[in-house]
Amino acid sequence: MSLLSLERVTKRFDGITAVDGVSFDVDRGQVVGFLGPNGAGKSTTMRMITQIFEPDEGAIRLDGVPLADAGREAKRRIGFLPENNPLYGDMLVAEYLEFMGRLRELAGLERRRAIDEAVSSTGLEPVFNRPIGELSKGYKQRVGLAAAILHRPDLLILDEPTEGLDPNQRVEIRHLIERLGRERTVMLSTHVLPEVQHTCSRLLIINRGKVVADGSVDTLVTRATAGVRVEVEVAGANVEARLASLDGVRDVEVQGAADGRVRASVAASGDGDLRPRIFEMAKRENWTLYELHQETGRLEDLFRQLTGAGADAPVAATEAAA
Repeated sequence: MSLLSLERVTKRFDGITAVDGVSFDVDRGQVVGFLGPNGAGKSTTMRMITQIFEPDEGAIRLDGVPLADAGREAKRRIGFLPENNPLYGDMLVAEYLEFMGRLRELAGLERRRAIDEAVSSTGLEPVFNRPIGELSKGYKQRVGLAAAILHRPDLLILDEPTEGLDPNQRVEIRHLIERLGRERTVMLSTHVLPEVQHTCSRLLIINRGKVVADGSVDTLVTRATAGVRVEVEVAGANVEARLASLDGVRDVEVQGAADGRVRASVAASGDGDLRPRIFEMAKRENWTLYELHQETGRLEDLFRQLTGAGADAPVAATEAAA
């Protein structure tokens, strides 16, 4: 039995359908990336899972029990870090976690142990006795994560946990999420696509309120029709224009040019292997070829394919997660 199950869940606001018949299961131990453009229905879905919103149609179950029946017991098993991460800036970190522990009905020694574990897991020891309002954005996110895991939830829902962080802070939070994912089931919404490939074992993509892809990251990326790319580094003349003129090339992205060399990413328009044609062109044009290799695809290509203006939802290539 899956830990979390959504069956044809629909939510409307003022007659506008935000989530449209969404169905998926999440098994124990998975770290699931939940992606989609702005307004696709990600946050609404997460808020239904955490019982902030009630679905208009369909059912959400935790261990087979409908959330509507489980009530507070389900809330005890779910941790949630919302996108805006509401915190009390005047409180010390210690005071805030103590307060959240009381709200979670943790008492005495149990609350003390839970706070110690959450602080250790999120690396909050250096700021434990500092006011939250004085912390960096990265540490504030850690405080939000500590509060979300304080009651040792089975399911952790994270909505844009690295939003507004600098690159170093993003890496720190990503590593933290990876560690948390070893101990519990995690559902992660983010706009930072590389985080999904580094952190998640499974990917859900939602567009216009519908799930349009579901499966492992590697499997879905290799199925992207725009996903095959050849990375090229050459020294020569008119590199970008000549590469773009080749049959089977969809586009050429120049990624850098220095010391007479040009680095480019060449996207294939079909399934054919571009490397032999690029090699022959390099010989004809008297280019010096430094690098030529093919990549299976990029998550950015898959995302654009499934959520762009001309995308259909759902797509036939959707893969059920194993």
